[in-house]
Amino acid sequence: MVLPSSPVPSFSVTTTAIDHISPLLDVVDRRNPLVFVRGGAGMAGIGEALRLEFTGPRRMHDAADAWREVAARATVDDGVGVPGTGLVAFGSFAFDDASADVSVLVVPRIVIGRRDGVAWITRVDGAELPAPTPVGAAARLRMSEGSQTRAGYAAAVAEAVTAIRSGEVSKVVLARDLVGRLPAEADLRIVAATLLTAYPDCYAFAVEGLVGASPETLVRTERGEVSARVLAGSAARGVDASSDEAAAHALATSTKDLDEHAFALRSLLLSLAPHAADVVSGEQPFTLKLPNLWHLASDVSGRLTDGSSSLDLIASLHPTAAVAGTPTRAALDLIRRLEPFDRGRYAGPVGWVGADGDGEWAIALRCAQVHPDGTVRAFAGAGIVAESVPEREAAETSMKFQPVVQAFAQ
Repeated sequence: MVLPSSPVPSFSVTTTAIDHISPLLDVVDRRNPLVFVRGGAGMAGIGEALRLEFTGPRRMHDAADAWREVAARATVDDGVGVPGTGLVAFGSFAFDDASADVSVLVVPRIVIGRRDGVAWITRVDGAELPAPTPVGAAARLRMSEGSQTRAGYAAAVAEAVTAIRSGEVSKVVLARDLVGRLPAEADLRIVAATLLTAYPDCYAFAVEGLVGASPETLVRTERGEVSARVLAGSAARGVDASSDEAAAHALATSTKDLDEHAFALRSLLLSLAPHAADVVSGEQPFTLKLPNLWHLASDVSGRLTDGSSSLDLIASLHPTAAVAGTPTRAALDLIRRLEPFDRGRYAGPVGWVGADGDGEWAIALRCAQVHPDGTVRAFAGAGIVAESVPEREAAETSMKFQPVVQAFAQ
C-alpha cells in the first residue's frame, strides 16, 4: 500500500446544489477523464486532491482502512445529501492479487454530479471550476489481436473444458485481448461520451485510463441496504424482431447458460451472506437486453448487518464466479495458466465510495486500458463450462469487444 506523506491530510469539503449542469464530460481531462455515469445519473471528477495506491492480496482491505482514516479527518458541509455528494473517491482495482497494475482511490478537487433530478458541485478546499475545454480529435483507433489471438483463445477454451471435465474446476472465465495505439491528439472524452450514449443502461466509466461500459453491478450500498446484479450467460441479438425474440428464448432455456449463471449467482450469495440479512433474488434469471447482446441477469438485494462499507464488500465479493469461475482459487490458477497476459484492472471493481462508506461499484467489463505511452489494450471474456464449444466462445468474445472497439473507432 502506498499512502500520502503522513499525516493523512484534512480536507474541507463543500457540496452545493446547482440549477444547471452542462454535459459532465465538458470539464474533465481530455486524456485522463474521471467519470462514473449510468442512465444520466452519475459524477465527473476534475483534478486530484488525494491519490491512494494499493497492491497485493489485501489491496481492497487496505483501501477500506485507509478510506476510513481519510473520511474521519475531513470536514464535510453537504447541503444536498444524495448518494455521491460530500467527500467522494473514484476507484479502480486490479483483478489479480499478483497484478503489476496498481489499484487506486482518487479524491478529485471538484466533483460535478446529478441524480434523481438534482445537480450538484462538490469542492475540496474551495477549488475553482476550470473553464470547459474544446473537444479534441477522435481516437479513430483500429485494434488488432494482442497476446491472445482468436485461434489461441479457442485452444485455451479447449484446454479449460478438459480441466473442467477432469474435475479441476466447475467453471472458468477466460479472456483475450486486442491492442492498438492512441494518437497523441485523441480526446478520450469522445470515447466515454460514445459509450455513455450507446449503452445508457450500463455504467460508463473512465478511471485511471480504464475506459468502458459495464452492464454488471458488483455491489451498491445505500443507507444500510445492499444490492447487486449478476450477469452470466449471453447470446447475440437477432437481426429482426422474430429472430431477436427467438435468441432471448433460446438463452433463457439454455442448460449451458443457466448452469453458468447459477455458478455466478451462488458465488455472490455465499460471499454476501456474512454481511447481510434478508437477501433475496429472483427464482429465475431474466433476459437483459443490450444493444448487441442478451444476457441472463439476476438482481440481488438485502440489508447490511455488520456495518461493512462498500469497500469492505468488494473485498469480500471479488472475484465473483462471473469473472473468475468456481471454485475460485482453482479457477484463478487456471486463468493464470491459460491467459498469456496480466488482466490489470479489467474485471476488477470500478466505481466510487463516499465518506460514510456507501458507494457503487461495477465490474470493469467491456473496457480498454489506455497506458501513458498511448498503448490501448481491450479485453473481453466468456464463461467456460463443460458444454462450451471453443469457436462459439471465441465468437462470444468478439461480440463483447464491439462496444469498446466501436467507441475507440469514432
